[in-house]
Amino acid sequence: MSDSSTILLIDDDRELYELLNEYLAQHGFEVTAAHDGESGLRLANSGEFKLIVLDVMLPGMDGFDVLRELRKELHTPVMMLTARGEDVDRIIGLEMGADDYLAKPFNPRELVARIRAILRRCEQRDATEVAPEVARLELEDVEIDRLSREVRQGERKIRLTAAEYDLLELLIMNAGQVVDRNELFREVLGRDPEPLDRSIDMHVSHLRKKLGPQHAGIERIKAIRGVGYLYTLPDTSRQSD
Repeated sequence: MSDSSTILLIDDDRELYELLNEYLAQHGFEVTAAHDGESGLRLANSGEFKLIVLDVMLPGMDGFDVLRELRKELHTPVMMLTARGEDVDRIIGLEMGADDYLAKPFNPRELVARIRAILRRCEQRDATEVAPEVARLELEDVEIDRLSREVRQGERKIRLTAAEYDLLELLIMNAGQVVDRNELFREVLGRDPEPLDRSIDMHVSHLRKKLGPQHAGIERIKAIRGVGYLYTLPDTSRQSD
């Protein structure tokens, strides 16, 4: 991992920061800390960080408030730290635009693995050269500019997180075919799913809400039980009516 892998940790636990700062430094990361939501938000909006690790429980402005403000303008990947067993926090965080989550207490090795997975995916995405003939994807009312990572639905620009964009691009590039759920985890989040892990399902749910159904009310992204997800082709939609 390169020296440019700068991480912003927004957490009021100063002992945790000291531990993670030392541990992450050994693995090539540079960590900056903020111990409350307001200062964390100011630092995050500087755009200087590759990834933000954000605790839910913060004094004053909590992690959800910070994430809500971040997602108005910033697309930097965000990993939420949640209390173990608080599934509702994970669901809310993913619905609000977090890219992934990790439950406290956690093994620092797991945090490093998650961070590397997200950053590796981002680096691969940035390094990928898009040929002019496939720089733009269009399917019915959705248009994707793969160079700017901009998504439009008609005249409306759709604001997506990094994970949501990668998920939509992958599904549309495989439209009409089922994409295995495990493959979605690996391609979008850069890791294999854990037991009862619903991260991808929440990202799909968020995409459905942002894009709505296809014309005539046809479901845009179908869940194929026990397998994965399928982005419906218009012709397929008509045949299934």
